Amino acid sequence: MSDLGFLWVYLATSPLLWLTATLLSYVLADRVAASLGRHPLANPLLIAIVLMVGVLLATKTPFATYFEGAQFVHFLLGPATVALAVPLWHNRWQVVRALLPLLAALLVGSLTAIVSAVGIAWAFGAPGPVLAAIAPKSVTTAIAMSVAQGLGGDPALTAMLVIATGIVGGMMWPLLGRLGVRDPAAQGFATGLAAHGMGTARAFQADPVAGSFAGIALALNGLMTSLIVPVVLRLFGM
Repeated sequence: MSDLGFLWVYLATSPLLWLTATLLSYVLADRVAASLGRHPLANPLLIAIVLMVGVLLATKTPFATYFEGAQFVHFLLGPATVALAVPLWHNRWQVVRALLPLLAALLVGSLTAIVSAVGIAWAFGAPGPVLAAIAPKSVTTAIAMSVAQGLGGDPALTAMLVIATGIVGGMMWPLLGRLGVRDPAAQGFATGLAAHGMGTARAFQADPVAGSFAGIALALNGLMTSLIVPVVLRLFGM
């Protein structure tokens, strides 16, 4: 084995390697997205995932080895979710003034996201564990995986569905303006409600107020979904 091969074997066993690779892939992906004018299809997370999958396949690195380093990023999902209380506090008076419309949108949006996804999967004969994994797809990963696991679903499948939902939701941002939704607070709340953290990141890119309300929707939808999902699954025979 060449010196380069020995060096790779040594580095590949270090968690720091894959943590660094994960961060670098996102930085590169974000630059690619910026160079493309933040086009809805140029989602930095999607690009970063493709880059990392390519690296793992090219180096024949098992996911377990990769996750030894990536778990540090995974750990930060919890604190990041709790930190969403910050925009809620900063915009508390705006939230209080629009409390009834926000609660109505929260209830309708949360129910729609859960019932539509579970209903379609149920109609195609998906088993109970798959329904449990699908149901919380519109909330942030940390909450979604916990809810799914508690109901007998596969957290890994839930994580994949959460990412897919966030990517698609972020791509839908330009449609809000075309549909006549002009208010940044309404745009942000709708995006955060449907597309969790990725939608919130997209909203912040467009407008600080939109981003703040997206973060509020993300946090409230996490709570609402954890309460509604068990009820909805019972209606589908689980």
